[in-house]
Amino acid sequence: GPHCDGERKQWYQRRVRGELVGSSPAGGADNLLNTESNPDVMYQNRHMWIRGENMSKVLKVRHATIKAFRDHYYDKDYVEVTPPTLVQCQVEGGSTLFKLDYFGEEAYLTQSSQLYLETCIPALGNVYCIAQSYRAESSHTRRHLSEFTHIEGELSFITFDELLDSLEDLVVDTAQRIMSSQHGDLVREMNPDFEVPKKPFKRMDYRDALEYCKENGIRKEDGSVFEFGDDIPEAPERKMTDMIGEPILLCRFPKAMKSFYMQPDKEDPIVTESVDLLLPNVGEIIGGSMRIYDEKELEAGFKREGISPENYYWYVDQRKYGTSPHGGYGLGLERYLMWLLNSNNIRENCLYPRTADRCQP
Repeated sequence: GPHCDGERKQWYQRRVRGELVGSSPAGGADNLLNTESNPDVMYQNRHMWIRGENMSKVLKVRHATIKAFRDHYYDKDYVEVTPPTLVQCQVEGGSTLFKLDYFGEEAYLTQSSQLYLETCIPALGNVYCIAQSYRAESSHTRRHLSEFTHIEGELSFITFDELLDSLEDLVVDTAQRIMSSQHGDLVREMNPDFEVPKKPFKRMDYRDALEYCKENGIRKEDGSVFEFGDDIPEAPERKMTDMIGEPILLCRFPKAMKSFYMQPDKEDPIVTESVDLLLPNVGEIIGGSMRIYDEKELEAGFKREGISPENYYWYVDQRKYGTSPHGGYGLGLERYLMWLLNSNNIRENCLYPRTADRCQP
């Protein structure tokens, strides 16, 4: 048309004529991979794999899912913030930190943006971020990544029950938004049995989960029963979740199992106001808690975990200079997609998966 420059006009004419623009060797992409390739070959050639029909659908649903989360937060008046990913403090334990030299000082890739989100509450109210987080654990399970997309929220002036309500609302509302969007048909095509869960979700205390495992023959690897203070690993946890067959808000884990910042339960101080959301076929997709907002209690948490508070001065100041009851959570986007699409492996739900044995391409 008259408004096209010469280059665009030539491109349009070539498309109309069906002219070959970029050639390919004989055999095409099948020289690199095909449906019979082993997984390592497929991941090594991920740049070609994403051209396939199925991966294209997954990435489109991923796009729709991120939009659904942002729309949910926007409609609830949350403010999106962009915390740093280069940090000098831990959130989830020192053993899973990626360490690096930051101009002569020790620094890490962030495990979570939670602590920074907490600093924003007094200024902005409820906040969230969608950012990358990193875990340096040498885990090779179907639901672990070394780098993942972390959707995190922090809510001010709430109770533990209100935090649980917000998690239900988040999962149900985003699923409804996706299914009613133009990409809902892709979800129905890839996971015909998917149904948006109904509220309220089942709420189960950690102690009740131990009893459930005992009564239903879910045991440790050595055949013994789970006792108070034991971490329930992925396989037994998923078995329990699949047997119950519905979303579970698993609550009130022992203080000794959890991070320094988690608020103890006032009626039962040896446990925390903490929660994991477990979904069938996946297991945990959200971890959250109320946060300690008393300065002395926070100092006790540092001492219990053997953490020097020096690099957390800014976090302690949030308790020292005006504070409020607050809580929050982190949701793994790729695990959410495992549930939504009934994926067998978390690596199927990201562009270029980073795992304990892969950092290419």
